Amino acid sequence: MNTLVAELTVNGAPVKVIAEPRTQLCEILRETLNLTGTHVGCEQGVCGACTVLVDGKPQRSCVSYAGDCSGSSVITIEGFDEDPLMAELRDAFSRHHALQCGYCTPGMLVTARDIVLRLGEVAPGTIREELSGNLCRCTGYVGLVEAIEEVSKGRKPQRAATFTPAVKVAAAGQTAPPVPLPAHASSPARPVRSAVPGNAAQPDLRKGWSRIEQHLEIAVPPDQIWQKLRDIRDVSKCLPGAEITEVDGSALSGRMNVALGPMKVAFSGDGTVVFDEAARSGRMTGRGRDTGSGSSAEGEVEWRVEPAEKNADAASRILVVLSWRLSGRLAQFNRGGLVQDVIQRLASIFAANLEASIKGTPAPAGEIKSLGVLDLLWSVLVSRWRRWRGK
Repeated sequence: MNTLVAELTVNGAPVKVIAEPRTQLCEILRETLNLTGTHVGCEQGVCGACTVLVDGKPQRSCVSYAGDCSGSSVITIEGFDEDPLMAELRDAFSRHHALQCGYCTPGMLVTARDIVLRLGEVAPGTIREELSGNLCRCTGYVGLVEAIEEVSKGRKPQRAATFTPAVKVAAAGQTAPPVPLPAHASSPARPVRSAVPGNAAQPDLRKGWSRIEQHLEIAVPPDQIWQKLRDIRDVSKCLPGAEITEVDGSALSGRMNVALGPMKVAFSGDGTVVFDEAARSGRMTGRGRDTGSGSSAEGEVEWRVEPAEKNADAASRILVVLSWRLSGRLAQFNRGGLVQDVIQRLASIFAANLEASIKGTPAPAGEIKSLGVLDLLWSVLVSRWRRWRGK
């Protein structure tokens, strides 16, 4: 696979990313650097929602390739936090009701700032013409035009390319994690790190990743649990929607089926798994992509089996650290207070299925073909309501 190294300055900080030649600038900004203020709309350079400054000029990041931008200075909406002109525009947008849903607003603000700098005081008709490349479905543009006109009053034109905004600079020398590669580019195996709860070491979490710790209590002796967990292909059947399709030493391939109401996605990808027999611990990493929705996922899970605090000879405790990152359409499900409850609910289902599998009894929920997130959300909401009612 061909890859390139793109060296950029993003919001004042040097950044180096490894990407495919076809990788778009907006992918690096959103999925690698977690600068999600850059919104992606049409992905054809028409709507203007993804507009950023590249070398001082507004540019559509959805039709800009990473390689073409190498060596350039990029400023996203997050980079203007301390810029006086952008502060005036944000205040004027608010007072003139120049935004409703807000999806077009980041690109609209970047364009508005360029208009004021480049043209100085500007008439409403000219503002409308200049904004014709930024589409808004909510406001009718009246508030937008009024806000920009107000901020432009009394200003003289400046050459935007020579203007240096007061950017909040990130740590110098930052190296961004690579843009996710296609599923067949498996990650190399890494040694097991002692990162499960109870140890001092913790996983190295990259920006944009989420993390949760979970303790599972299972009424099965530790040795039996450990032997079961050593068979990754078999144990994957206990997780709804998951399937390991191939295992070759430490490398593995698999898929995960997820049902989100009417949207069904199937992640296919590769990963690695390593075990520490002495510590009864393991670590698995993987990444995958759903070609239908364009969403991608990366994940790491580390676990350790130890005797339960009570009835140590007949029961076990599995300590798990799960880290993940979602991008694309599914990234919206990575937010919100319900996510942790959903993960815990899923872990409970996994524990019950694992215990049933070891004991040779039927799984409590029967055979589950896919992960129904809406069903999980509903069960979490019902559980919360019952707790609130004191039942």
